[in-house]
Amino acid sequence: MKISARNILKGKVTRIIPGSVNSEVTLKLADGSEITSIITKKSVETLGLAPGVTAYAVIKSSEVMIAVD
Repeated sequence: MKISARNILKGKVTRIIPGSVNSEVTLKLADGSEITSIITKKSVETLGLAPGVTAYAVIKSSEVMIAVD
């Protein structure tokens, strides 16, 4: 697979919280940090995602904002 995104983080699925349309999928990365994404339930099924499955978080963004109160 070739992809233009520069930020590709490999991890293991630790949790999937299904909703009526979308599911919340959490990956645990090698350093122990976690990243969560909301994707469609259909994508979870198509990708065969389940706890323990290796997957990649692919981040394509031209900017990341950080804010404080």
